[in-house]
Parts: sequence; C-alpha cells; structure tokens
Amino acid sequence: MELRHLHSFLTLSEELHFGRAARRLHLAQPSLSQQIQRLEQSVGTRLVSRSSHEVALTAAGRAFVTEARGVLDRVERARDAAHHAAAGRAGTVRVGCNLPAAQGVLPRVIARLRAELPDVVVAPREMWTGLQLRALHSGDLDVAMIYGPPADAGLGHQRLLRVPLVALVGDRHPWATLRQVSFNDLRGQPCLLFHREQSPAMYDVLTHTAGAAGFTLDVVDHVEDPVATSIVVAARNVIGFCSAARAAAVCASAVGIRPVTVSLVDPVPTLDLYAVWRSDVDNPLVEEFVRCLRADAPSGPTRTTRAARRSAPARSAVGA
Repeated sequence: MELRHLHSFLTLSEELHFGRAARRLHLAQPSLSQQIQRLEQSVGTRLVSRSSHEVALTAAGRAFVTEARGVLDRVERARDAAHHAAAGRAGTVRVGCNLPAAQGVLPRVIARLRAELPDVVVAPREMWTGLQLRALHSGDLDVAMIYGPPADAGLGHQRLLRVPLVALVGDRHPWATLRQVSFNDLRGQPCLLFHREQSPAMYDVLTHTAGAAGFTLDVVDHVEDPVATSIVVAARNVIGFCSAARAAAVCASAVGIRPVTVSLVDPVPTLDLYAVWRSDVDNPLVEEFVRCLRADAPSGPTRTTRAARRSAPARSAVGA
C-alpha cells in the first residue's frame, strides 16, 4: 500500500468522478484507475463502485476514507516533526545534571529556549558525574552537566559556574556552632568522602587542596550519596563534604538530628561546573541548547555562587 494511492483514493472520494479526480491529481484517467485497483488489491475488497453513470464508495470505501485521511494526516505531522527536529526547532533534549546545575543554570536556559523555540522540550535527570558520562557515551543523554573539565577530547564543553564545597557536620559536632573554618583545620579530622568514580572532580579538589596545604585528609569512610553523608555525620563525629546548594537542600529536608553546614575558607575549595556533549554527534537540538547555554554563561571570569564569595576571616576550629 502506497501513500500516493491513499491520496488518489481520497481525492476520488471527494470528486466521485474519475475524470475530475485525475485532473486534480495531474494524472491520466487510466493511471488513476490503476492506482485505485492496486489499492483495492492491497486492502482485499472493493472500495469504489463503478458504473457507466456514476462512481460511488462502497460500505468498505466509506469506512476506509476516515482511516486513510488519518494516516495521511499523521504522515504529514511526522514529516513536519522531522523537519523541525532536523532544523533544531522541535524535539527533546535529554540533560543530565547535578543540584547546582538544576538550581543555578537550567531554569534560565530552559526559559530562554522555551521563549525562542517553544516546541523544544528539555528533559533533565539528576545523576552522578560518572553516571552522566556513561549515559552520554551510550546515547541515553544528549548533554551532561558535571564538575571539572572533561578528560575526553571527544567531548565539547562549556564552563558554566563555580561551585563552593562546604563541610557538613552533625549538630553535636564541635564545629556545629561555627559559621566557617579554615581548610587547614581539617588536618587530623576524621572525614567522609564519596568514592572517586562517583565524582572525580570533587574527590580530587579536596585531596589536592589538602596536599597543597601539606597534609592528607584522614578519610575514615566512604559514602554513596549526600543523603548518606547527612545520616553518617549526624550519627558520628566525622566531617562530610558537598556543594553549598546540596548542603542547603539536605539540611532543609533532614528530620530529627539535623546536619549543619560550615563554610571552608583560606582557601575555599571550589569546582567548576561544565556542560559537555559529544562532538561526534550531529544534533541540531543540542546545538540550540548549547547556544542558549553560552548566551547565559559568563563572558568574563567564571560566575561564582554566593557562598564562594564570602570573604570574612575564618575562626579557627582547632580546640573548638
């Protein structure tokens, strides 16, 4: 069954005259008759009743008209959707993100994209850096928003935001009454870290910052996620780490013993948030998303979240 045969049949159903229908279709009348016969053969029943005086639709033909018109309408919509997607004007962009991206970048980019291209949908998914990169390479994500510059040369990238890391402690920890402490005060303190494969950039920033200060973090345990961090620090005399945005969310949702956020300064450990995408995939939707990202990204020094800009001197936590 060919689409042109459906189109010819619908034209004939409107005209009920082979000559007039053939003229509308710019076909010779015998050619139109052959198309209708082939369509009837495909369907397996007569659709048109012919006589020397009139042309009429059979009962099967009348039932077939509605469905055939629906098929052609859907084909037209599918063609339009394909053209819009090919031009980057419609479709879905699958975006992996972390909490700072979800709070600080995505809402503005989605608003800009929706204002310019209302038929483009952004589907965000909060995921760890490692999971985002695997999903990006497997084709399950179009764009990832991760910490640290991508090590893969096959990925395009755009730096978006500078994110401060903070300490997370239980409300009975000696640091719980402090607003901020020097990073050097972590020396000799029992700490929790994520496994490196979950967030390589965060792991490396913390360990390298400690190394530059002349000590090694005393990592007594590893955790799987920020919620686990908040649970462990509330129950044990240890220090966890996360972004300032994540800390605020964890503290707000905690029940019972609440974790407490303590800013780290001198120096402030920070992470750069990047958007990354596969350079080897030609996707106009991704190009439009990246265009909106770049329009929102800072043109000068990387934008820094408010918590990373605090400049008050740290109160020492030693002996606190």
